[in-house]
Amino acid sequence: MSDPTVHVIDDDEAMRDSLSFLLDTADLKARTYDSAPAFLSRAQELEPGCIVTDIRMPEMSGLDLVRRLKELGVALPVIVITGHGDVPLAVEAMKAGVIDFLEKPFDDEVLLRAVRAALDSQSQASEHDAEKRRFEAMLESLSPREREVLKGVVAGKPNKIIAYDLGISPRTVEVYRANVMTKTQASSLSELVRMALLAGF
Repeated sequence: MSDPTVHVIDDDEAMRDSLSFLLDTADLKARTYDSAPAFLSRAQELEPGCIVTDIRMPEMSGLDLVRRLKELGVALPVIVITGHGDVPLAVEAMKAGVIDFLEKPFDDEVLLRAVRAALDSQSQASEHDAEKRRFEAMLESLSPREREVLKGVVAGKPNKIIAYDLGISPRTVEVYRANVMTKTQASSLSELVRMALLAGF
């Protein structure tokens, strides 16, 4: 079997070049596309691997691309790259089937870890089930209030809005969020959201 390919989709040429260079130095094969339609034009003859796409692009967003790939039956795992204000969009993308999202700016190592996990994910269905059961058990340990805060986080709401909805202060929301991160052992927001979605939260 040939080496898997990382399909990089971003309308920013500098970003495409730097991601391609980074993947190359990590001995990962990369192919770049300057738009979602350019990528879709090759959707039926894609090399196996994974997809890394920016979420905000002209013509077609990363989220619309994910939905289109689903319609076409393209089962490659997708990682989306998002700006700081796009977390709600990224959460929506995860609900649409994206396996991870990375907030800019991110460490090279974080991207490489996500890509390797995506490439491994295709051969890990049984591990996926075990992980799901583990996450379910972790979420069971949350108090009712922590679960409410987590629901707000998964919905992509900022702390202020969660606080308003629950009639508590933003500072209290931060405390609950920190408790949730500790109890679930999530190392980042994207991991927490992935856990919650995987456990059907």
